[in-house]
Amino acid sequence: MPTGTDRNTSPTRFTWKRNPDRAMESGLQLTAPQTESDSSAACLPRGNILGVGIHDIGMNQAVEAIEEAIASRRKGYVCVANVHVVIEAQDSADYRRLLNESFLTVPDGRPLVWVGRLQGSRTIEQVGGPEIMIELCDRSRDRGYTHFFYGGAPGVAEQLKDVLTKRYPGLCVAGTYSPPYRPLHAGEELKLKQLFARVKPDVTWVGLGAPKQERFMASYLPHLDTTIMIGVGAAFDMHTGRIKDAPHWAKRCGVAWLFRLVQDPKRMASRYMRTNPRFLWEIILQFSGLKPNAANDGAE
Repeated sequence: MPTGTDRNTSPTRFTWKRNPDRAMESGLQLTAPQTESDSSAACLPRGNILGVGIHDIGMNQAVEAIEEAIASRRKGYVCVANVHVVIEAQDSADYRRLLNESFLTVPDGRPLVWVGRLQGSRTIEQVGGPEIMIELCDRSRDRGYTHFFYGGAPGVAEQLKDVLTKRYPGLCVAGTYSPPYRPLHAGEELKLKQLFARVKPDVTWVGLGAPKQERFMASYLPHLDTTIMIGVGAAFDMHTGRIKDAPHWAKRCGVAWLFRLVQDPKRMASRYMRTNPRFLWEIILQFSGLKPNAANDGAE
């Protein structure tokens, strides 16, 4: 299957302005992206966080934008970004570009919300992957949206279907697929394309983890008969009880990562030791003006 991004979405270009209303001299104001798309999401401003365009958005506005896309059959993918995603984008211009070409890139990590507010936003709120899944599944019962779960270890997507259809009676899950831990070969891609042509889900939830899931969505969305793809990472495991989600207070305080660290120290310790200090340092450089290319890096 050929690869490529959804060409219905134009690359985001950021412009930056000093915010005269803020006391912090280095405060940077969010501005609307320039895009040719006619979707309502195109009118939503993005802030520039180390070259990644994070939408100035909250949960209700994000879900409403997705619902409008479903209603108009406007294809697009949604990236749920945290510190890990932003740091991964620092080392890959290709990855940074596909984040900036998304239908939505929402702030999952609390630090992204803090940075957005320092830049002048009064409306940016945390939009977590597990929470957006629950909100959209709940609304789907009355509105008839159909869903597909792609990702997770063998059996996880099917279990997720059982969990959510019991929790939300009337929820329509059109299908599930647990892919192998490698790229799909040609025969598997053909079967996947045929499956989507048969079930035609409105929303496809992708639980592969970053950056794999974002690359998958950008590559496969143009070739699969689905309207919206949303990458939600560990939400599959959280909703099936394999991982405990952090409590609300921990997310508000920006320490949800500690709960992941305690549950999976071998894998998460190296990630957090690499990404958290680097994110802090890079943000200091951006706000101080010592990283001048951050404003346009990956936006062209």
